[in-house]
Amino acid sequence: MRGSGSKKIRLTGGEPLLRKNLPALIRRLKKIVGIERVMLTTNGVLLKKFSSELLDAGLDGVNVSLDTLDEGTFNGLTRRTFFSHVIDGLQSLLDQKSLDVKINCVPLLGVNDGEILRLATLARDHRIKVRFIELMPIGCAMSAGLSGVPTSKIFSMLEKHFGTMSAVREKNSLPGPAQYFQPKNFIGQIGFIDALEHKFCADCNRIRLTAEGFLKPCLSFDCGLDVKNLLRSGVGDEKIFAALEQTIFRKPREHVFNGDKNFHGDRQMYQIGG
Repeated sequence: MRGSGSKKIRLTGGEPLLRKNLPALIRRLKKIVGIERVMLTTNGVLLKKFSSELLDAGLDGVNVSLDTLDEGTFNGLTRRTFFSHVIDGLQSLLDQKSLDVKINCVPLLGVNDGEILRLATLARDHRIKVRFIELMPIGCAMSAGLSGVPTSKIFSMLEKHFGTMSAVREKNSLPGPAQYFQPKNFIGQIGFIDALEHKFCADCNRIRLTAEGFLKPCLSFDCGLDVKNLLRSGVGDEKIFAALEQTIFRKPREHVFNGDKNFHGDRQMYQIGG
């Protein structure tokens, strides 16, 4: 990682809070020269339990996956009854001014699309970012036959209700795929990640390392680098860095999720760190 040009690390899952000694890992990552921010994406179930330890470790930001504010809908989507745990975990972060808090929501037609305005209101009342993420054709939601809500429709709905959505840039952060907007009188911001409707591949600066140690330069393809085997082969840092550099430079020009054929294989999003 040192000298590779990487500046931000995001710990995803599965569920990263299930990992033993996660705060210790965060401390080690924060000490890497060149790493400016260490972030976490979580389902929020264990967030309240570990929030103080994560903050003490120097965590810079947390993304909480929360598709609904209705307990019944939550139970149906997650097949779990941990709604209160997630809300309590989120609440434990709202007063942490040093922490970049985001809510990730995937709007689904006929499931949670009636809650879009309610979810957006969280950004009006709190210093957080509520992000609406376009449903991608990978994962259990798509295989179950669910349909996403177009970003353009969500934007129009929000602007009609809250007024003009002024574009803003993230402060004290590194550029990512989301576009952010702030209606008048909002404390927080509204974000959109729409990889299909507005393909942002030309500006993509992300790579993903799976739990098995495989480096994926694009979610849409199975190509990449088996970093774990490379490390265990005993080669030096120079060869490892060269292999990483070559893989990143060969990052596909763009995804093919909306084409006739996809190349992501049979792996679900949670298996590749989504």
